[in-house]
Amino acid sequence: MTAYILRRLLVLVPLLWAIATITFFLMHAVPGGPFDNEKPLPPATIAALERKYHLDGSLGDQYVSYLGNLARGDLGLSFRQNRPVSQVIRDGFPSTFQLGVCAFAFALVVGVTLGVVSGVKQNGPMDYIGVFVATAGAAVPNFVLSVFLVLFFALRLGWFDVIGWEFGNPRQMVLPIVGLGMYPAAFIARITRASMLEVLRQDYIRTARAKGVGEFPVVMHHAVRNAMVPVLTVLGPILAALITGSFVIEQYFAIPGIGRAFVEAVGVRDYGVIMGMTLLYATIIALLNLAVDVSYAIANPRIRYS
Repeated sequence: MTAYILRRLLVLVPLLWAIATITFFLMHAVPGGPFDNEKPLPPATIAALERKYHLDGSLGDQYVSYLGNLARGDLGLSFRQNRPVSQVIRDGFPSTFQLGVCAFAFALVVGVTLGVVSGVKQNGPMDYIGVFVATAGAAVPNFVLSVFLVLFFALRLGWFDVIGWEFGNPRQMVLPIVGLGMYPAAFIARITRASMLEVLRQDYIRTARAKGVGEFPVVMHHAVRNAMVPVLTVLGPILAALITGSFVIEQYFAIPGIGRAFVEAVGVRDYGVIMGMTLLYATIIALLNLAVDVSYAIANPRIRYS
């Protein structure tokens, strides 16, 4: 297992190099530049800015310089904010991480609960409720759901705030978490239900029941654990998507996270921020995929890596 993890971590180096290279050349291939404004700047000013941010050399020289800085852990400067990209990430990442993890916890609890109950109570009222919630959650985009949440729970009932993020304050946390986590909750519920239905039909479940084992131990100790293996497959990508894909929710609720900063950077072609955050997102996704692979062996001892 240790050798497998080390090999996967070593593969991460060429992966990040490839992503950095592709992102670098794609950004420079897009028409326009970071200093384009509605009111054009004088050529002398643009030349001075390009010298300051090392954009006055050839594309090859810029690429070599970028990789050299990257190897030293320097993500460069934000052209618009005139500060290191690493500082931009440090300022915004805590809010994004908190939102993503909370939305993941919400999705996991709601999704697994609905899926298990629906699977155990197949074709009953609880199953119909679970299927309805899962279908509705998957069909409604998060930005549309957020509008309804704000209109009803914030504006009409006044239970929650609409703008900002303060960790530990439910008035500011609940709506963004539900808006971001409802779709993955529906996705997890559908996978859990299908897996539970398959597991509950297995011979060892019938054998456990025939031996007189109670229904609760059968479900919790035998069915749920084995039904979680397919669910584990999607948990890593879901967590990665929630941490790295909260752009709309952060914009909608004015949350000062890196998703919002990334959207703003794309709009003004802030090369440093775009490339730095792309590498951060790629690293998070790769590490979480590795965590999922390792979790297989924990959930199912028959799975081993050499």
